[in-house]
Amino acid sequence: MTRVKLLVGFLCLFSGYVAAATAEEDVAIAVDKLTQAMWHHDIPALEALTADNLTYGHSSGKIQTKKEFIADIDTGVSGFDDLKMLNQKITMSGDTALVRNHFSAQANNSGKKVPTEIENFQIWQKQNGHWLLIGRQAFKF
Repeated sequence: MTRVKLLVGFLCLFSGYVAAATAEEDVAIAVDKLTQAMWHHDIPALEALTADNLTYGHSSGKIQTKKEFIADIDTGVSGFDDLKMLNQKITMSGDTALVRNHFSAQANNSGKKVPTEIENFQIWQKQNGHWLLIGRQAFKF
């Protein structure tokens, strides 16, 4: 009987670890999909990965809605010749994930090449089974 209790306890403990690891991995995948969508001007993916109430903050202090953020990518006002998120750290809190990373890009803003090295803070929330970006703030380091 003791062995059964020990086994059940171990399985419960292990299944909790697997669920936490999976959520963190799912968020990392969502961040990567967003990064690729921004880089490759994938507007349907941007629509799918961002919440309707998105608040998107730039390192300049400019704040955009979801519609404004996506419109800038769609029209080429904001674009990228290269884009990477480096040194990523994800902190889980229930259905919310806090993501910090280094935003390294060769931006192409309205035809002007702009090397960009900034820090990035993103807030992701699980809504209807999908991780969506609800907030982002970039800042200079």
